[in-house]
Amino acid sequence: MSDKKLQVELELVEGFEFRVRFNDAWEELVMDEPPPLGEDRGPNAARVLSAAIGNCLSASLLFCLQKSKIRPSGLKTAVSTAVERNDRGRLRIGETSVHIHLALGDEERDRVGRCMEVFEDYCIVTQSVRRGIEVDVTVLDQDGRELHRSQGETTPD
Repeated sequence: MSDKKLQVELELVEGFEFRVRFNDAWEELVMDEPPPLGEDRGPNAARVLSAAIGNCLSASLLFCLQKSKIRPSGLKTAVSTAVERNDRGRLRIGETSVHIHLALGDEERDRVGRCMEVFEDYCIVTQSVRRGIEVDVTVLDQDGRELHRSQGETTPD
């Protein structure tokens, strides 16, 4: 993957339901909040972040295994993310636990050591989330006038 900007577009459908477009090659994703805000017609942002963490770790591990000529007969990943309130009562993503279940033969199990040492370091999502990500936010009105801007601000928990 080269150093480039990833583009994602979200458009409000109704309520708290959004249509997400990644590019022309993939189907749209519907995201929604659970009740009482939304209708739970799709995953919310916390679930998508959990899926991104799990997918990135699984793909990173699989890539390392394939480079080592280890072919698992199965790989399943379960991600559990705590959504909890901070001191100010705001919901935040808390601890995330990832359990990867890898089906290997006895000979292959003896050869996975190096992958177990390095695969997490190659997961761009997990490593980025672990260190925190600066997010620039701009809000524009329908005429393109800036209503709000925050640049790379980090917020207290």
